[in-house]
Amino acid sequence: MANGEVFVSGEEDHFAVKVAGRATFECVAPLRDLAGKLDNISFSKVDIDLGGCLGMDSTFMGVLAMMALRAKKAKAVITVWNADDMNKNLLAGLGLKKLFQYQDGVVEMGQVNADSNTGVPLGKLENATTVLEAHKTLMDVDSDNVAKFEKVVEFVQKDLDKLNEK
Repeated sequence: MANGEVFVSGEEDHFAVKVAGRATFECVAPLRDLAGKLDNISFSKVDIDLGGCLGMDSTFMGVLAMMALRAKKAKAVITVWNADDMNKNLLAGLGLKKLFQYQDGVVEMGQVNADSNTGVPLGKLENATTVLEAHKTLMDVDSDNVAKFEKVVEFVQKDLDKLNEK
């Protein structure tokens, strides 16, 4: 499976996310939408199942960090389930391991949202905005990420400025 898939379900104040394949900016839309939704609702729990995840890029991990920060603000619990050593190391490498609780086991997925599974890339403006926000979040979470991503943020901001001029 080249492109990853993200499935999101939500019941009352609990959300569940299941990731299959390689988790990249190309499949991040449902996760980004959930992160945005978490700003405006009351919730107590988010479960993220990485059991089928074959790896993550920095944009995807930045959106996970956005969700974790919103959960912390809401005093909600965010748990990463079934992460293998590679995915734990990816999160730890960007200073994100501290944002999550980790467990293994079965994650109950409720009714999966119809638009959850996506292989369709975002539009250019949406993509640039998501990449920018994700990388700024990574830099906010861990100062070691500034050196890693400041050029990415600078480049994407210039790209976004050009797109907004149109």
